[in-house]
Amino acid sequence: MANHKSSIKRIRANATKRLRNRYQAKTTRNAIKKLRGTASAEEAKSLLPLVISMLDRLAKKNVIHKKKASNNKSKLTKFVNSLAS
Repeated sequence: MANHKSSIKRIRANATKRLRNRYQAKTTRNAIKKLRGTASAEEAKSLLPLVISMLDRLAKKNVIHKKKASNNKSKLTKFVNSLAS
């Protein structure tokens, strides 16, 4: 167990951040699944900016790697464009 005040506080802060990161990552994964599951081009076009924003936020906070976010955005954009055509 930690002995210093600062290390005890750090353990608490890390636990809080871990829970927030898990929640945001799971919410983003669910949004991606919802986007992939849609068959309507209009609905997909309206969902895409929201999902891209979520991915950017996760990459900015280092919850996921920036290149993983970029790959996901690229694949989702290709998917939405294929629905439109």
